[in-house]
Amino acid sequence: MKVLFDHNLPRRLREHLPGHEVHTAREMKWEQLWNGELLTAASEARFEVFVTIDKQLEHQQNLGKLPLPIVMVDGTSNTLPALEPFAPFLRIVLAAPLECVLYIVQEDGNVLQLTEPRSR
Repeated sequence: MKVLFDHNLPRRLREHLPGHEVHTAREMKWEQLWNGELLTAASEARFEVFVTIDKQLEHQQNLGKLPLPIVMVDGTSNTLPALEPFAPFLRIVLAAPLECVLYIVQEDGNVLQLTEPRSR
């Protein structure tokens, strides 16, 4: 699967996702793109999923009209040691057919699938 990591994820996390073609926003030279622009560029470049830790994205995007699936890691930090425990759950999510919705991977492995934001 062709995966794009958001600006806020460490590139070394890709080592925990074997079998996937993982690129970062920085590697794509998309440092200046944010939110909707970044998602549109990713979709146009034929990325199959966007992975982030940005919890605000849920309320910033129209979840019913996403151009590609988004997987949000519900971690407390974007450091590699803090994200490594999520890797097995990410592998499970990325192995399944994905819809253009927001998937929230929680720390216990539970995965929420949202088409509209939760109340704040």
